[in-house]
Amino acid sequence: MSTIRDALLARAGDDHPALLSGDERWSWQQYVEQSARRAHALAGLLDPGRPAHVGLLMDNTPEMVFQLGAAGLGAHVAIGLNTTRRGAALAADIVRADCQVVLVDARLEPLLDGVDLGEVRVVRSDDPAWTARVQDAPTTPPVASPVPGSLFMLIFTSGTSGEPKAVRITHEKITYPGAYLTDRLGLGRNDVFYVSMPLFHSNSVMAGWGPALTCGATVALAETFSASRLLADVRHYGATYLNYVGKPLTYVLATPELPDDADNPLRLAFGNEAGDRDIKAFAERFGCVVVDGFGSTENAVVISRIPGTPPGSLGVPLEGIAVLDPGTLQECPRAVLDDTGRVTNLDEATGELVNTTGSGQFAGYYNDEAATAERMRGGMYWSGDLAYRDQEGFVYYAGRTADWLRVDGENLAAAPIERILVRHPAIAQAAAYAVPDPASGDQLVTALVLVGELTPSGFERFLDEQPDLGTKSRPRYVRIMDDLPRTATNKVLKRALKLQGLRGGGTVWVREERGTAYS
Repeated sequence: MSTIRDALLARAGDDHPALLSGDERWSWQQYVEQSARRAHALAGLLDPGRPAHVGLLMDNTPEMVFQLGAAGLGAHVAIGLNTTRRGAALAADIVRADCQVVLVDARLEPLLDGVDLGEVRVVRSDDPAWTARVQDAPTTPPVASPVPGSLFMLIFTSGTSGEPKAVRITHEKITYPGAYLTDRLGLGRNDVFYVSMPLFHSNSVMAGWGPALTCGATVALAETFSASRLLADVRHYGATYLNYVGKPLTYVLATPELPDDADNPLRLAFGNEAGDRDIKAFAERFGCVVVDGFGSTENAVVISRIPGTPPGSLGVPLEGIAVLDPGTLQECPRAVLDDTGRVTNLDEATGELVNTTGSGQFAGYYNDEAATAERMRGGMYWSGDLAYRDQEGFVYYAGRTADWLRVDGENLAAAPIERILVRHPAIAQAAAYAVPDPASGDQLVTALVLVGELTPSGFERFLDEQPDLGTKSRPRYVRIMDDLPRTATNKVLKRALKLQGLRGGGTVWVREERGTAYS
């Protein structure tokens, strides 16, 4: 199936359940019909002389899923609007994406209060005029002939280190991962996909809705992610699969453990950015398999864990993915580890993850030629992610390119420090970032979220016991926080932490300037 339209039309007569929300359910036949109605209803609102772009400011409601289907039929493009954006930033996203219409849930409509959208038409999804328009529309698909490279959706990057950019999502960027994940993970028609990550983001579209459409499985919705509700939802829906991104596994593991947690239908969780400790603990507690990978909305650099992947490693990259020195454009030397597991040549071994064969599935950023050109320097895709490879070729994440720190003349990467800190059983989350050193360079700050007791002296002893922690990698400052600033997909907002510096809440411990003790 080369396009989303092809996949939808293949389900047009299918009475197998397609969508579950609470106690409501729709078959695939009904889903395709409802999607077609919305495509026709929107056609009458769009100026044919302008880009046929429809903004979706919605939670994971049935309407949001129907709108994905409507765009998939090929007559217009869906724009996933981030529900955590506010004011002028949200307006800028809407304008940059050339939205003619914005469909908004009642709960989220206040986000548009006082926002100047010019001539953009705002339609509330429960407005009686809109629902009547949908009900009166034909159930036959609109006339359209998308090809695999046709634009299906714009999805904004998370913006963890800079302003979000609108990634062009083509039909094949949904159908290809859908087929790949279905085959790789052994997903099938009888699976129920629990989708709680936001559908305006690539994780749920590419690892949830897309694979379900590919194999004719059932999508079960959670309007928003809730750690305390997840297990009850899994049992209610009979969910066998879920997708995640960021720290959801951490949040679920922080809920009170019960003896029957493993008594549930879940057999597989797939996502990225989970730590080794959480992957193991989640699998054991809930009796399922957790498959964690590495990727981005751009989908140009893919790394997969395989059997034998060392702790802390992302896995092995696809052919053509290399770690390059941005200055010399040459591949970085492989990392050399000493007897403690510490990388002795981190500075020269760390570089940027690059797809040396071209753009992969990256189709560019919408209305941002400069950002697209920056990604595609020299005809190769530069991810903005730092990494190093060991002698066997396994990749280790070192942070974003903005995560380099220079402490006392030594370059440090944030991610290896964070991996060491979360070894402590009381530390649930850790984020390393820099504040300026009054003399020169940076001073290292780590923001910690705790799930147990940790004292300054206990933290000092813990650091003393980590043989692979470099002498410059001891944080000068430690912020004990209730939570870390995050995107809607649970990624840590390092730029927010950097702006806060040592302010913004929490208790701050300070290490003596030339010692190891904290106070």
